[in-house]
Amino acid sequence: MAKKYYDPADLNKFGNIAEFQKPMAEKFFAWYAEVFKEGALTAREKSLIALAVAHGVQCPYCIDAYSTDALEKGCSEAQMMEAVHVAAAIRGGASLVHGTQMMNHVKDLTGA
Repeated sequence: MAKKYYDPADLNKFGNIAEFQKPMAEKFFAWYAEVFKEGALTAREKSLIALAVAHGVQCPYCIDAYSTDALEKGCSEAQMMEAVHVAAAIRGGASLVHGTQMMNHVKDLTGA
């Protein structure tokens, strides 16, 4: 069987990033843990945000991790999919709003 580019087992190796740069990895993991603590947002809300962002940046490891995390924090499948749709809408809207850049450039080129 051919090896996949994204090996799901690699998600469990995330902590290994400290191997080549321990001080920075320690700072990252401390910050990461702080970010996901309960605060103005609940851990559940943060999990849904992370799931949406994971889809926006198209990280298969993050999608797996935050699909699991969201389920563990009591999110329903419908809530998770709605979060994915929010990410898709923002991503699509961001592409479309950049159409104004194209329109401005074309108008400059054509004298319109």
